[in-house]
Amino acid sequence: MNTNDPAVSVVVPVRNEAGNIAPLVAEIAAALDGLWRFEVVYVNDGSSDDTDAELKRLMASHPWLRRVRHLQSCGQSCAVRSGVAAARAPLVATLDGDGQNDPGFIPAMVRALEAGAPRVGLIAGQRVGRKSSGFKKLQSRIANAVRGAVLRDGTRDTGCGLKAFRRDLFLSLPYFDGLHRFLPALVRREGYTIGYVDVVDRPRGTGVSNYGLWDRLWVGIMDLAGVWWLIRRKKRVAEISED
Repeated sequence: MNTNDPAVSVVVPVRNEAGNIAPLVAEIAAALDGLWRFEVVYVNDGSSDDTDAELKRLMASHPWLRRVRHLQSCGQSCAVRSGVAAARAPLVATLDGDGQNDPGFIPAMVRALEAGAPRVGLIAGQRVGRKSSGFKKLQSRIANAVRGAVLRDGTRDTGCGLKAFRRDLFLSLPYFDGLHRFLPALVRREGYTIGYVDVVDRPRGTGVSNYGLWDRLWVGIMDLAGVWWLIRRKKRVAEISED
């Protein structure tokens, strides 16, 4: 690794979030400045608004800000993976680009990941005081309950975008659309433990959510079945005794 490479990469997937980019970039810089050498990798997932223009404008004055662009929208999991693949640091933190995730929690999560190495593979944010609508919170409670009962991953909230993990571990996981919702189960599948940090949820900055109930309900059910199968089919590594 080059000595000038960052120690921490922050990956932010976005689609049509032009108005939220500048405030969030400033918050990320304020949270990490002076703690680690860092970079921020925004993944523009096929936005049709001024997201790309706003990123280019900010990159001119922030050398640690980078952009990955999808020519068409490929979904959140694909955007996260593109950002992690492009990241230059061994430790990666992710957060949503709508302003609801507070970057101020990233240092505690990265420190917990460092302190837990090599046993801990993921630090997952767990939202408290959610600012979503009552219906959306009900959706999440049902989805988390069903997922927890099937996968027994010990995580009450996999939908929180705030996470910290090792880049090489993430890229070694089986990839599929919807991966970001099953990270705790898949990291446990690889033999690692999970750490948790309670994070305070905030209202969305500007714009509207790009995710709804019906566009992910049935896909989520199929993904759940697939992850259950992956966990069941995980082969144990044999312990060998040689004379």
